[in-house]
This record gives sequence, structure tokens and C-alpha cells, in this order.
Amino acid sequence: MPEFRTESDLLGPCPVPAAVLYGVHTVRALENFPVSRRPVNRALIQGFGAVKLAAVRTNLELGFLAAAEGEALVAACEELAAGLLNEHIVVDALQGGAGTSTNMNVNEVLANRALQRLGHPLGSYEIISPLEDVNLHQSTNDTYPTALKVAAITRLRQLEREIVALLEAFQEQEKATAHIVKVGRTQLQDAALTTVGREMAAYAEAFGRDRWRIYKCEERLRVVNLGGTAIGTGLGAPRQYIFRVVEQLRAITGLGLARAENLVEATQNADVFVEVSGILKALAVNLMKVSGDLRLLSSGPDAGLGEILLPARQAGSSIMPGKVNPVIPEAVIQAAMVVQGHDQVIAQACALGSLELNPFLPVVADALLDSLDLLEGACSILRRHCVESLRVDEARCRAQVENATASVTALVEKIGYHQATALVQQARSKGCGLRAMALENSLISAEEFDELTSPESVTRLGSPVQRKRQ
Repeated sequence: MPEFRTESDLLGPCPVPAAVLYGVHTVRALENFPVSRRPVNRALIQGFGAVKLAAVRTNLELGFLAAAEGEALVAACEELAAGLLNEHIVVDALQGGAGTSTNMNVNEVLANRALQRLGHPLGSYEIISPLEDVNLHQSTNDTYPTALKVAAITRLRQLEREIVALLEAFQEQEKATAHIVKVGRTQLQDAALTTVGREMAAYAEAFGRDRWRIYKCEERLRVVNLGGTAIGTGLGAPRQYIFRVVEQLRAITGLGLARAENLVEATQNADVFVEVSGILKALAVNLMKVSGDLRLLSSGPDAGLGEILLPARQAGSSIMPGKVNPVIPEAVIQAAMVVQGHDQVIAQACALGSLELNPFLPVVADALLDSLDLLEGACSILRRHCVESLRVDEARCRAQVENATASVTALVEKIGYHQATALVQQARSKGCGLRAMALENSLISAEEFDELTSPESVTRLGSPVQRKRQ
């Protein structure tokens, strides 16, 4: 078998490795774009598989493709959509040409895989052509953004499931720790009493909002421009194809997709990806904030706050024996940082669209799908390796409640603000705990102190009785 086969394009003949499923356009792209040295995101490849399958089935039904060749292409598209041909999509994630190199890599692989299934030599494009058959009635400009939206919706659904699992893990911790009173802090200073359960509930609620926002994102992505071809006018595509192809795609994917009413506008503008990225950035912000809190609350374990104990995942130092670091929250924070950076890239890329097309969709796709991958992974490890197994040091929390001046806030309704202030100053000057000082001065009984600092009291909305000034 020869080492190479020869294929030709606009620039002339080109040697292509004989055994590969891609062709001349992919070879040119490999030469031109050694940029990120990362392949196209797998979700985008599978999205392309679904889009090409819809196009091939529609053309087959309308009689634009011969039965045998069309069925071979259907089988090849199904393989691509299932992720079985990922290794053959080899172009760089970042490329010029609005994604044409990705589209042509897909077209060539599908054509050659169909030829392979029919028993023909690779590159026999007179039988099945990447351009004349696989790309029939399509353009990169309608297939690429549609494939991206299919990929993004699919990944958003997977991300939503991870967010739900994470917020449920915090809800479980809320129930398990509802009885533990602790010092609440503002500006990192002791402020007032709360419970560990209340903190966990707040985290769960934040991720509940994220879950709802992610769920609503699908509405922003369901409108596609497939059938619009080059600039949204449907150039080169028959009307019956334009009306049917999105219905095929909806049936194939099970997603609630709809053809854009204004295909020209939908081809020009990519602001929907900015909106979705902003929602992902909000999730990244919450992940960063909560992870930062977990690091701080677990600091120590001896000389820090040490209120919670994170699961030990690995040795923390090559020089400090016994040190264990909060590596899971730290990894999550880094993922969140990258997602926030991606959001800025997406905004810039979408703003730089020009006239009838946005040529920078490859970087939008790379950044958006990478954000989805990062966030799904971050939610997963935070839940599995941290939240589900974290423990609370109840004795430490109780000692801080009894000794911290923040506890005086719970006594104000009983002894008044000015007397409470004097109690704080006296406790500090004598270096003793607040509870002991209050009992020594007969300001309050032990039973009253315990009641006022109980979980029920510190989580009650407002005060049951308004204290009147004497």
C-alpha cells in the first residue's frame, strides 16, 4: 500500500497519508494552524455529527442523494455523533476561516468513512464527495454555529445535573449540622452567632440559583440558523430542505430546536454565546466564593479557624511533615478563574463579528465548551472529594461561642447594648471568656446564656420580645 494518496483542492495537488480518513483540506489546516495544539472539543465534534446526520437524512428523503451512498453516510454520521470518530477530527481548536477547517475535516472523514463502509478506496470522491455530497445544501456558516449550540445544550444539561448533586450535598450537610452554633463573621471579624447548618444552607441556595440559570440557558441556544447556508439567505439550498432540516435535527437530538425566523440575523450575531457565558461566569463566582470559604473555615488545623475538617486527599508538603492542604477547593478556584477569563474572550470574539458573519466562532466554541467542561469537573470534585465528607469540629465551635466577644450580640436583648459593650471590654481586659465574665458579674444565668446562644435562638428571625428601655 502506498504511503500517500494525492488529493487536490483550490491550491493544487497535495499528498495525504494513505490510511487516514481526512483529506486535503485537513492537511492544509494542520500545516496552517499549529496554534493551541489542542483538538476541537469532543462535544463540538459530536454536535457536528448530529447536524450532518440531519442534513444527510433530509437530502436522502428529498432524493438529492443516492440510496446506497446516502445510507452509508447516515451510518458514518451516526458514528461521528456517538463519538466513535473523534480521533479523526484532528484540526486545531483555534483556526482562521470561521470554522471552515473543522467543517471540512468533518466532511472528509464522513465521506471516507462512508466509502470505507461501501468497500471503496479512501479518497474516491467521485463516488462520495466531501463537498458535493456530505456538505450538500450547507455552509460552515450555518453548520458550525448550529453544531456549537447542540454541543452547548448537551453539555449544559450535564452541568445542571452536577450542580443539582452539589447543592443536594450541601443540603445534606445543612441537616447534619443544623444544631451546631458557631461564630459568624463580617469583614473577617467576629460578628454574631449563627449555625454551621445556616452556612451550608446559604451555599446550597446559591447553587440553586445557578441551577435555575443554567436550566434557562437552553432557551437562549435553541434557535439555530441551519438552512441559512452562507449568510442566512439559504443560498444554494432548496426551500423544502430549509424547512425540513431543523425538524430532522430536533428529532435526532431530542432537543427543542427551532429555525430562526431571521436567518440573516442569526448568522451575523453571536451575542447569545456572551449571554450564556455570563451565566457560567456567575456559577464560577459562586464556586470561587464557596471554595474560598471552605479553605478559610478549615484553616489551621491548630492555629487557624479550624471549624470544619476537609477530607485529607494527599500529603501537602515535601518539607513540612503532617501538612495537609485544601487541594480540592484550590483546584475548583483555579477552574473558576479560567472560566472568568474565557468569558472575557467570548465577549471580545462576539463583539468582533463583522457584517454578515462572525469569523471568530472557533475561539468562542473552544472557550465556551471548555468552560462547561471545567465547571462540570469542578462541581463534581467539590461534591465527591470535599462536601460529602467534610466534618465539623463541634467542640471548637462551642469553645469559640463561649469565648468570642461576638456572642455578646445574642445577649443584647437581655442586658442591653451599653451593658453588653462594657462586658466585652471587661472580658478583653481580663483575658477571660465572655460567658465566664457574664456569669461572674451576675448579668445572666448559665441557663439564660445557653438559651440565648442555642441553635433555635441564633437562627430565629428577629427577637420574640422587644426589650424596652428602663
